[in-house]
Amino acid sequence: MTSYSVAAPVSSFGLARGEGEGAVLRLAGVAVPVVGTARVYTCGITPYDVTHLGHAATFVWSDLLASVWRLCGVVTVASRNVTDVDDVLTRAAGARGSDVDQFALQQEFLFDKDMTALLVRRPAHEPRARHHVEAVQQLAAALLAGGAGYLRDGFVYFRGAEVAARSGLSREEALARCAEYGDDPQDPRRDDPFDVAVWRPSGAGEPAWPSPWGPGRPGWHAECAAMALSVFGASVDVLAGGEDLVFPHHAYQAAMAEAVTGVAPFARARLQVGAVHQDGAKMAKSTGNLTLVADLLGAHSPAAVRLLLLDRPWRSAWEYRPADLDTAAARLEQLYAAAGRLGDADATAAVTAALLADLDVPRAIEAAVDGGGEAARLLLRVLALA
Repeated sequence: MTSYSVAAPVSSFGLARGEGEGAVLRLAGVAVPVVGTARVYTCGITPYDVTHLGHAATFVWSDLLASVWRLCGVVTVASRNVTDVDDVLTRAAGARGSDVDQFALQQEFLFDKDMTALLVRRPAHEPRARHHVEAVQQLAAALLAGGAGYLRDGFVYFRGAEVAARSGLSREEALARCAEYGDDPQDPRRDDPFDVAVWRPSGAGEPAWPSPWGPGRPGWHAECAAMALSVFGASVDVLAGGEDLVFPHHAYQAAMAEAVTGVAPFARARLQVGAVHQDGAKMAKSTGNLTLVADLLGAHSPAAVRLLLLDRPWRSAWEYRPADLDTAAARLEQLYAAAGRLGDADATAAVTAALLADLDVPRAIEAAVDGGGEAARLLLRVLALA
């Protein structure tokens, strides 16, 4: 495979002074103008297994979002959490006879290795759930004080009936999703099936911290709410994650934050990336229906894998087929060839406009290939393909 040198200062991506000023990014039809600093919170990994293509899609798209804002001169601060307090993680470590903390760190190392290979920038903040247990307790106390939560048998519950009602899902669908993610709607202690645990007692062999309500550990949605509030304050510009997190996780995270701060919406816009499917089913660790990033990188260039993930609408679910990587590699060669020829000076504006219009990478690639020259070089830099 050929390559083309596209090194340029990160802050400018080679744009002429003032070229991107005043440009406004739109996500899913929502304009997201920024004054000062853009804040992007991406729901990160639960470090209990290696990274698959579906995970990588979310983090590559979040990385591109920040790059497009930087293209226009917007200072962007990213946060990507690590959920290192989680029952799935505890079970996985126990099954391997490993200490939970050590096992999580090993999995984080492998994840970071894959992200580095894919040229995903390290975020400015990487909050870990175990470092924010006190913040979860503060969140729980605030929810209790404001009447948005209640205490029962050592559990602090968040009142979630309105969250489910706003989800757009039928009651049956919402209950099924809550159960799928371990929220246990059948728990008889709850006032409503859609109430979720902010704090819960720990059993034997489970991680536990002292609290005003007895030894316990945080609930999943509360962890992300507390970490985001700790890092960014009352709101974020973009909340990013896979589409499977829309409900219940992102819905409850936002609702908890809004309940304690009074600031709504918690997120001005959402980047909820379409799921990657394989053999007709969503790629997921729970089913083992996976293509691992490390395996792909053993046979293909990181740029080809990254372009495979980006050359499509970010909101759409899609089916992965091995032959798609050959298509991505050929597309990459087109961009490299276009970057090496003289081009249309006006094509950079078309590339930028496509990226600002809902991160339309396919349209940006067409403009870059047709325009060539600096337009192609600009796009290669923004997409981090060289």
